[in-house]
Amino acid sequence: MAFFFLLFLLTLLSPSSSNDLNSLTYIVHVDHEAKPSIFPTHRHWYTSSLTSTSSSSIIHTYDTVFHGFSARLTAQEATNLLDQPHVISVIPEQVRHLHTTRSPEFLGLRSTDKAGLLEESDFGSDLVIGVIDTGIWPERPSFDDRGLGPVPAKWKGQCLPSRDFPATACNRKLVGAKFFCGGYEATNGKMNETTEFRSPRDSDGHGTHTASISAGRYVFPASTLGYARGVASGMAPKARLAAYKVCWNSGCYDSDILAAFDAAVADGVDVVSLSVGGVVVPYYLDAIAIGAFGAVDRGVFVSASAGNGGPGALTVTNVAPWMTTVGAGTIDRDFPANVRLGNGKTIPGVSVYGGPDLDPDKMYPLVYGGSLLGGDGYSSSLCIEGSLDPSLVKGKIVLCDRGINSRATKGEIVRKNGGLGMIIANGVFDGEGLVADCHVLPATSVGASGGDEIRRYISESSKSKSKQPTATIVFKGTRLGIRPAPVIASFSARGPNPETPDILKPDVIAPGLNILAAWPDKIGPSGVSSDNRRTEFNILSGTSMACPHVSGLAALLKAAHPDWSPAAIRSALMTTAYTVDNRDERMLDESTGNISSVMDYGSGHVHPTKAMDPGLVYDITSYDYINFLCNSNYTGTNIVTITRRKADCDGARRAGHVGNLNYPSFSVVFQQYGESKLSTHFIRTVTNVGDSDSVYEVKIRPPRGTAVTVKPEKLSFRRVGQRLSFVVRVKTTEVKLSPGATSVETGHIVWSDGKRNVTSPLVVTLQQPL
Repeated sequence: MAFFFLLFLLTLLSPSSSNDLNSLTYIVHVDHEAKPSIFPTHRHWYTSSLTSTSSSSIIHTYDTVFHGFSARLTAQEATNLLDQPHVISVIPEQVRHLHTTRSPEFLGLRSTDKAGLLEESDFGSDLVIGVIDTGIWPERPSFDDRGLGPVPAKWKGQCLPSRDFPATACNRKLVGAKFFCGGYEATNGKMNETTEFRSPRDSDGHGTHTASISAGRYVFPASTLGYARGVASGMAPKARLAAYKVCWNSGCYDSDILAAFDAAVADGVDVVSLSVGGVVVPYYLDAIAIGAFGAVDRGVFVSASAGNGGPGALTVTNVAPWMTTVGAGTIDRDFPANVRLGNGKTIPGVSVYGGPDLDPDKMYPLVYGGSLLGGDGYSSSLCIEGSLDPSLVKGKIVLCDRGINSRATKGEIVRKNGGLGMIIANGVFDGEGLVADCHVLPATSVGASGGDEIRRYISESSKSKSKQPTATIVFKGTRLGIRPAPVIASFSARGPNPETPDILKPDVIAPGLNILAAWPDKIGPSGVSSDNRRTEFNILSGTSMACPHVSGLAALLKAAHPDWSPAAIRSALMTTAYTVDNRDERMLDESTGNISSVMDYGSGHVHPTKAMDPGLVYDITSYDYINFLCNSNYTGTNIVTITRRKADCDGARRAGHVGNLNYPSFSVVFQQYGESKLSTHFIRTVTNVGDSDSVYEVKIRPPRGTAVTVKPEKLSFRRVGQRLSFVVRVKTTEVKLSPGATSVETGHIVWSDGKRNVTSPLVVTLQQPL
């Protein structure tokens, strides 16, 4: 099975370079300690190993989170290299993609608080957050170093100077900046330096945006084209930043990402923030999972975006249990831009178009791209380049379906063809989830039901010779105090975990819809090349924006609790998360308007102030993760590839199962093979980080149809740092399901000392085999 999976992956990741169609970049894991003394450095040894099988040269070497190198190889060369005794594994490169303010206040972080997380942690001033992304625009005021003390003495990183990024671009705020393009250029050839910078400078905007979300300074006034006016700041406004640029015009390449992890950990970052993802593969073939393990093993917290594949199930990415996986929710702010139809009906929409507006007293001709003559219908419905007839579009508002090309690009195409405005309608899969964009013409986005209503209106009106369809768009600016909030963003990727269903993913959600943050110069807010508008801030959406919220919060928690491990920090965020909105009702799913579930939000929405004092934490060591991999039936070679350690799995497999990893959530999958009674158990250990002489009692809300017991029912701690264990037993009965069907029921387990509630979701899944 593993062989066929590898063949599939090699096909999936076949290179696009026209120069070397039979080659692919591989990451080669080498037994670091086997280096013969004749070689002065590991690089010399790696070069010798490579030249014995290939004429390729080394792209990167790795020696901190991983031991080995990357190179461009044919499949046969990779096989030959694997035959060398010191080569442990070869991993085919995957190309990843980006998962593309008021949010600190929404999270309860205010600069005026005198006893909150910001004050307790000194705003994270001694911590360094490494952002692996598209680079950074260092001149933005979000990265000013006014009032900051010296760079932390432990810091070993630097600014990598280049033609457009002098060493002086760094300061006491931006303490490091590097770029990694070897993997990108090995596949695509030399980069075009007229469209992107061979330096840490950001030519996309994504990296600048995510960096300022995690640790941007207080900036006033801040807005995008007049929207979201106010103070902008990151989660940890005094934390230091280091930018590691790995994403380029055609994507983010695994060999470069692993090199960035290697450099970031060697430099001394405390947190890695990664808003990038790709196809879920076994952890031993996943360069992000491998790099993240090496970081966590050195005490570095790794936060990763869950992906934007929602609202479908099994879409969550970055699912390794040593990473904190972050989904996206809304905040209590939106940007209404409603469609008023000629029949008097109003369809709600959102936009951050900055003007000039349409005349609110005038109605404009309205057409649907999919019903225009002269095109193939499908392409014109999506407003794809070359699909619209200018004679049918000029002077009109055009309805375009969402999908294929970017929402902002659709607007540019409508504008080029003479359109006055645009309405983007969600498809059925997108549901009612709306994302506000900085369009280049008057435009708004509406939900699937609104799109259907507009199409019906156009169809019915077009049949009338006397009354043709008309509309206008009314822009209403910024609206605060939205209820309900938070809501699970429609695009936020959902569970269950496709690689390890016994580990619930995502872990938490954080603000990720319509987030205001810093933006580079020379890039228009729409991201369209013809957009000549300039703004210091931009509003973007995605789990890419949610991830750095958690990265910044992790820095604050680490600053307040220097002895906490990455697992303890994640535990604090998970067990204090909430699942109700600002109406005190269960959070909703934006795509449907229905109540959301743990598969959407994991443990819930982060609550920073409660996370500072969680009472108990579920800690995990590197050896616990190795036992988890043993119980996942990984081979010894697989485990060494991920952990750089040899594992004795006999003891681990006798001691438990995958679900016994000391995770802050509980998930079990029962396969129904004809047994009427099903049962399992979980063993967990909690560490007291609250008060000495404290007693926690358990409260259980079992999943429907399930009996749950916890022993003991009371945990009595005599001192801070004390560890106590408990056992959770779960019993259920078989239910009638059709072949391949699944039943999911959820509950929770809460340990309470009367003032703190340490909450863990409990998920029971029944599957009927095919």
